Amino acid sequence: MNDTPRGDRLHISFFGRRNVGKSSLINALTGQQVAIVSALPGTTTDPVYKSMEFQALGPVVFIDTPGIDDEGSLGELRIEKTKEVLRKTDLGILVITGQQHWGAPESKLCQELQTRKIPLLVVMNKWDETPEPRGLPDDFEAAKVPFIKTSAVTGAGIEALFAELLRVKKAEDQRMHLVDGIVEPGNLVVLVTPLDSGAPKGRLILPQQQVLRDILDHDALALVVKETDLALALKQLSF
Repeated sequence: MNDTPRGDRLHISFFGRRNVGKSSLINALTGQQVAIVSALPGTTTDPVYKSMEFQALGPVVFIDTPGIDDEGSLGELRIEKTKEVLRKTDLGILVITGQQHWGAPESKLCQELQTRKIPLLVVMNKWDETPEPRGLPDDFEAAKVPFIKTSAVTGAGIEALFAELLRVKKAEDQRMHLVDGIVEPGNLVVLVTPLDSGAPKGRLILPQQQVLRDILDHDALALVVKETDLALALKQLSF
């Protein structure tokens, strides 16, 4: 089912320097040729979005981004596009290898994610080819940032990465929802939903869908009426 609105999907963004294997990692994780792979650095020049129904994660959007160390005037523009992806990101995956030391691009990205309170996973790709990266932050363990070793070529660590994604998703699902503290199980909620000309034909707009779903997830009852029918609905309910 790929008709789930993009706003309802878990957005998983892959960040990292050029040629660390972000695209290969996405392909290995999904089992599909989702992202273009090349040995040449800088193959991904614009963020690439791929929506899919992905196993137990449900509807997701995988986002492959340009390298955070891109160079030149065009490189700076690509880095800015990568930063724009942060606004849409629910979970950030920072991909590194032992070929590069941990430096300013990685530290800056981590700071951006933490400022925005976006969950972060650090994945060391190509771990079977390269040594442990130099300069890893000492506070990784203290900050409880998950650190996973993978090989997109051999598939090593891919199952562990998926398990970590699933764990983070479950933790995110338990965070505060729209009607937390307002609606209790068994409550009846009356939703007044105007149907104006800007509403999509045959369906509710996204915020209305989200509130309705959240009410149902709280084991409550929902009654949806137009603003012109509110008085009639309350009369039928004997309010």
